[in-house]
Amino acid sequence: MTHVFHSTMLREYDIRGVVGDTLTEADARAIGRSFATLIARAGGKRVAVGYDGRLSSPMLEAALVEGINAAGVDALRIGMGPTPMLYYAASTEDVDGGIQITGSHNPPDYNGFKMVFQGRPFFGVDIQRIGAMAAAGDWESGEGGSDSIDIVDAYVDRLVEGFAGGAYRIGWDAGNGAAGPVVEKLTARLPGEHHLLYTDVDGHFPNHHPDPTDERNLADLRKLVAERSLDFGVAFDGDGDRIGAIDGEGRVIWGDQLLQIYAAAVLREHPGATVIADVKASQALFDRIAELGGTPLMWKTGHSLIKAKMKETASPLAGEMSGHIFFADRYYGYDDAPYAAVRLIEAAAKLGKSVTELRGDMPAMVNTPEMRFQVDESRKFAIVDEVLDRLAASGAEVNRTDGARVLTDDGWWLLRASNTQDVLVARAEAKDAAGLERLVAAIDDQLAQSGVTRGEPVGH
Repeated sequence: MTHVFHSTMLREYDIRGVVGDTLTEADARAIGRSFATLIARAGGKRVAVGYDGRLSSPMLEAALVEGINAAGVDALRIGMGPTPMLYYAASTEDVDGGIQITGSHNPPDYNGFKMVFQGRPFFGVDIQRIGAMAAAGDWESGEGGSDSIDIVDAYVDRLVEGFAGGAYRIGWDAGNGAAGPVVEKLTARLPGEHHLLYTDVDGHFPNHHPDPTDERNLADLRKLVAERSLDFGVAFDGDGDRIGAIDGEGRVIWGDQLLQIYAAAVLREHPGATVIADVKASQALFDRIAELGGTPLMWKTGHSLIKAKMKETASPLAGEMSGHIFFADRYYGYDDAPYAAVRLIEAAAKLGKSVTELRGDMPAMVNTPEMRFQVDESRKFAIVDEVLDRLAASGAEVNRTDGARVLTDDGWWLLRASNTQDVLVARAEAKDAAGLERLVAAIDDQLAQSGVTRGEPVGH
């Protein structure tokens, strides 16, 4: 017995597809059996399984557990909840790995899988191995069992353990995603006044799409904060591993700006520590970390890559522009948006300023949104290599951590190949509009030299 996955499913950081088209029950069964085979061959016996609020998630969870059991491995089923709750189970329960069924912030007809293997992120070549094993039928056989546990209260208790924040008036937008019930229980345990939006889990996402990095999805939270004169607001993506935030004036606090706030608080406890951010983050963040006495480290984009780098450098804090925030300080080092919300409350109290003041203290920068340009899959990495070669010949100041990040007197620009789509990703940031125009022109010039007409960038 063998199984072949659709060519688009096995991605760099996770497995994802369109339910009923590129992702089926048979795929879930094969993923479970391949993953459990790897667990069994590493001496493991049990895998935690959770799922998000998408309509297809219970069906995929049942098939996944069948596959796990067919390899002779037991399943610990924690039920519906955010991805960080699955990470929590994998960190605290007697299990050897974990799988969360989630479509994250994709459209409602998508779903997928995020995995943890014996305490480490499972990505890249690990995911490709799942495909190779299924195609070869290289599976263990056996009869595993399954147990179900309710872990929500224990998880929420852990979120507030040692809480040292103040009482604020806060808006919370769960976006009808899987974090909703957790947000309800969490806010009941926190001091202050809490106003909740869309905490009922609904896989149709009837109010707005659960992606807080798209400013349009923050409109309802902005309205709530303005109407009730709240101190700030937080929002979550569909599976609760990415956070969005606005201050009391409705200004977005982007992922790299949140990291500035967190770094100021964490570096008081860990002077000189390494703080990691991805290559899309503002130069203002790296400068601020150094100013605070920390060691800034620019790293590759991707939650699995960041988590692995944190372990390697013993970093207490890391984050991405996309709103994945990772705390190893007093926590487990994985991306957990409800926990990041708790730490934002704590940071404001520790730093003695309101979230609005902390946001207002940041230097004003002018930047582009993330721009994505469609290119042939076979060309995307080659184009970045061509750009790097030209830049090297010109003597430009280039960081090659993940694509080309070029520092100029105006600011910086970035061009990198997406690991998950057939697109090039670009971004630029300057101190003023004229500088930004020059940086974008430099990106256009490099794209044109490699035969890419920028035209209209494609969306997320």
